[in-house]
Amino acid sequence: MSTRRRLLSFLAISVAALATGCGFALRRSAAIPFETLYVGASANSQLAAEFRRMVQGDAATVLVTDPASAAARLEILAETREKEILGFSSTGRPREYQLRLRARFRVTERAGKEIMPPTELLVRRDITTTDLQLVAKEQEEELLYREMQSDVVQQMLRRLAAVGR
Repeated sequence: MSTRRRLLSFLAISVAALATGCGFALRRSAAIPFETLYVGASANSQLAAEFRRMVQGDAATVLVTDPASAAARLEILAETREKEILGFSSTGRPREYQLRLRARFRVTERAGKEIMPPTELLVRRDITTTDLQLVAKEQEEELLYREMQSDVVQQMLRRLAAVGR
């Protein structure tokens, strides 16, 4: 093995050891303090589907389909997408929009006692457009809504994790 190759190997191992030693870790989902969880939402709720995917990755919490067998119940009360015009072009066409995603949810325990009262989360993103980019902007808008949905799910998970403290 050449001296250069040994030096590069040593450097790579040193960087990995330093990164591990300083406490660096990739961001993970917050740990939910309930053994079993029921997620109540409308059948076509994209927010609930993403929430379930995130929780299934957590080995400590099991999603159940029967609310009576769950230690806690998360109810997604409302989920709305909003689009407001912020500015117009010189021709009078909308040029700038604000996208909003609102989600209301609450958490109750098996007996029906409220652990977390109805809580509303709001995420906003701004988007600009031109007359020539309509199709591309529709796709960008959908991508922004998906990112906003992920943000809301992460906020919900952090709030659920804080309930157990």
